[in-house]
Amino acid sequence: MRFMMLLKIDENTVPAGGPSPELMAEMGKLLDEMTKAGVLLDTAGLTPTAQGTRLHLSGGRITATDGPFTEAKEVIGGYALIQAASKEEAVEWATRFLRTHGDEWTLTSEIRQVEEPPGAGA
Repeated sequence: MRFMMLLKIDENTVPAGGPSPELMAEMGKLLDEMTKAGVLLDTAGLTPTAQGTRLHLSGGRITATDGPFTEAKEVIGGYALIQAASKEEAVEWATRFLRTHGDEWTLTSEIRQVEEPPGAGA
């Protein structure tokens, strides 16, 4: 089963300077472990909302709004696509990832199973 781990952050509470070199090293170790275990399929951080654009469809009309999106309390700051045997295993990996961030960060990870297209894996 594939799971998307969405990492939600409040851009106003990110530590000054972003991730420390120590945090990057710890994340690197965990991501290496996940890769060697065949769990990690893809992962990346996302640029701040100030650099993003939102598209909205309503009544057949699409409107575009450039960031930052100040009304958003939490935004998606990164993601990981993983392969896990169960939701419980996916939650365990997400928990380990969150713990690498220590006390400085306030993060939420939302774990959702990817719906496979009909006939996939058959």
